[in-house]
Amino acid sequence: MTSTFEQEINQKQRFQFGENWNRFLTVLNDERISEAEKSLKQMLEMKDLQGKTFLDIGSGSGLFSLAARRLGAKVHSLDYDPESVACTQELKKRYFPDDCSWNIEEASVLNPDYLQSLGKFDVVYSWGVLHHTGAMWNALGNVSGVVNEGGKLFISIYNDVGGSSRRWRLIKHTYNRLPNSLKFIVLWPSFIRLWAPTTIRDLLKGQPFYTWNTYYTSTRGMSPWWDVVDWVGGYPFEVAKPEEIFDFYRQRGYRLEKLNTCAGGHGCNEFVFTKI
Repeated sequence: MTSTFEQEINQKQRFQFGENWNRFLTVLNDERISEAEKSLKQMLEMKDLQGKTFLDIGSGSGLFSLAARRLGAKVHSLDYDPESVACTQELKKRYFPDDCSWNIEEASVLNPDYLQSLGKFDVVYSWGVLHHTGAMWNALGNVSGVVNEGGKLFISIYNDVGGSSRRWRLIKHTYNRLPNSLKFIVLWPSFIRLWAPTTIRDLLKGQPFYTWNTYYTSTRGMSPWWDVVDWVGGYPFEVAKPEEIFDFYRQRGYRLEKLNTCAGGHGCNEFVFTKI
């Protein structure tokens, strides 16, 4: 029987993030893992996660589940994409084989019954995921119910840039509908659009490819090339203004603790809320 995920892929309605994450694992190293750990500690304002429970919704490569586990948390990872689940399982196998404090499941954040069955967590983390579900506001509501009182919710959501966001949505949809042999028609012009200004700026400063080579230090250990593929292919695609996210969670009993915006650009705004 074909799964809902497979049906969406076959209908060209969803990007296969897991394939991208699988390639990312080929460049993952200790330095990138350390950057991921550092970003968690900075945003959560914690020196470690000893004694905490950590829910990673949309675990992707598994990098941040791994980072949380290395920081001492008891981790539960879930992802809708079977290949992303496999990536997370691969990292557990590499770094925490046979560890009973790290569980991994294939599941959807749009299934509220499943989420409720997990109980509540001290930290719920979902970076760059909920806007790809096809039902972002439902997903945002579902995650609000699995945070312990006094616990933290760390999410990131694509910024709403008006007409430009709508154009990118069309580009992403087009990319996913093309056969693999023709995806370069969308990918390479997008890559040039995204990286040419920065590359030229680095050259003028006498530091060729400086931003490219140091990208992982400012992006939670990520890879510049695979982030471009993730951005261009990332569909379904929804966006929100920071104030919309703030109001949504304030009405559900959350207090905003930390906010990092993308300065009005196309990237993600990061939010850390506390359940009060």
